[in-house]
Parts: sequence; C-alpha cells; structure tokens
Amino acid sequence: MMEAFPLNRHLKRYLTITAGTCVSGIAMNAFFLPNHLLSGGITGLGMILYYLFGWTVDVTNIVFNIPLFILAYKLMSREYFISGIYGTFALSFWIRVFSFLNGAVPVTDPMLCSIAAGVLHGIGLGTLYRVGGSTGGTDIIGGIMQKFYSISIGTTGFVINLILLSIGAYCFGLAPAMYTIVAYFGVAKMSNVVNDGFNHKKNVFIISNRSKEIAEAIINRLGRGATYIDGEGAYTHETRKVIFCVVKLTQVARLKDLVSQLDPDAFMIVQDARDVMGRGFTREKNHNIKRPIDLQ
Repeated sequence: MMEAFPLNRHLKRYLTITAGTCVSGIAMNAFFLPNHLLSGGITGLGMILYYLFGWTVDVTNIVFNIPLFILAYKLMSREYFISGIYGTFALSFWIRVFSFLNGAVPVTDPMLCSIAAGVLHGIGLGTLYRVGGSTGGTDIIGGIMQKFYSISIGTTGFVINLILLSIGAYCFGLAPAMYTIVAYFGVAKMSNVVNDGFNHKKNVFIISNRSKEIAEAIINRLGRGATYIDGEGAYTHETRKVIFCVVKLTQVARLKDLVSQLDPDAFMIVQDARDVMGRGFTREKNHNIKRPIDLQ
C-alpha cells in the first residue's frame, strides 16, 4: 500500500501535465498561429521561425529545449528533469495533433482571438504549475542565470519575452505585437487563477474590545481557527488582543455579520491570502509548487 501511493501520485502528476499541454496545444493552433501571436519563451521563438520560414513549432520546441535540459541537468532535481522532458515532448505532440485547427476556427476578430489564446494557454500552463510541471525554455535559462549571475528567474523570463515581442513587432508589425501583449496578460492572469485555485482564502485582522467573544464565534460558528496578537494603540497606548484568522472567500460575508453583531465598532481588515497550508485547508505538497529549478 505504501508503494502504491508514490505511483498513484506520479501517475496523477503526469496525467495532469498531459492535460495541461493538451489545452496549450489547442490554444497554439486555434488562436496563436493563425493570428501571428507569440507565446513566451522557446515556443515563442519557434513561432517566429514558423512565421518566417515555415518551420513547424513542435519540432523547433524539442530541438531548442533538449540542449537546454542537458546543459542544466546538474542544476535540476531528477523529478523535475524527467517531468520537464515529458512536458516538452507532450506539448510538441499536442501541437502536432491539433495542427488541423490552424485556420479552422471561424473567429477572425484579432482581439477575441488574443483573449481566447491567453485564457486557453493560461489554463494549460496553470494546470502544469499546479503539479510542478514545466515545458522547459525560459525556466531553465532563468535558473542558469540565477545560479551563476544572481539574476532572478522572473527577470530573465521578462527580458526574453520582451526580446521576442520586439522581434515580432519588427517582423510582423505593431498590431500583432499589441495583441500578443493582450494574450500575455490573459496567460498570466488565468495561469494564476488555475494554479491558486478558485477557492480563494482571505487573511482577516480584527481589532475589538470584545475579541474573546469574536474569537469564540469564529471557532464555534465558522469552524475556523483564530490567533491572538498582542497590540497597542500608537496614540492611546491601550493594549488589546488583535484577532488573526484565515477564512474562505465564501465565509467573509458571514464573518462580517458576526463581527458587526458582536461589536459594531470593531476595526476589520480583509486581505488576499496567496497560499494557505495546514489544518482546515488543503495542504499543498512540495511537488505542487512551481520550482523551475532546484539550485544546488
């Protein structure tokens, strides 16, 4: 039974990577390629070569990525290396499988196409990121730059995409480049939504003279934990207990009602929580966190 768990976990991971690359493959053929839009990283470079010389993106994606994986092999964990190779080949496979969609989608409005491209590709990438998957490219280059030159992975990715966007604007005109920016925005937003999940959490700070009653209501009526933080007013120098808790988005309205009933004068701050792990919330495994490269 203990041996089956890692097998099931890995099977689920690779099935998820397969599904994510499938969605991205559809996005490439249905919306990116027919409208001269660019994806990011190595795939984007492959698209430029496709537009200029007709070289197929599925082949160039593999040709350019494999040397990068070999170059950065010692910088990666074994699991990331294998899943990255798999993700690269899977994406190329789906780009080839769905090539019949190139020019077949009856949508010609470039704005609609750029939005659809960003949303679909963002769903695909977000699905990969949820299980720590990758398709290589800028993640690997960024990891190398971070390792040897202390340049962050995000900065490297931004510079590479900016260069690709500039080349695209020069070769194909300003309009496709601007629509590509729209697609980039859609990819970023949608991948974050899928990666973080739709079940958003909120950090809540509550300052009240009735902190004990409010904390008990949070525990007993909302089923959430609460933590006291010692606070002192900067002007009055009065000390009181500040309540800190994390709740689901769907519980915020009910929490506000509870607080207003118990203390109408309470001061309440609600903030977004990027990632929550622990009792009462879904615990994310280490392999679910996007780690482009495990540096030594």
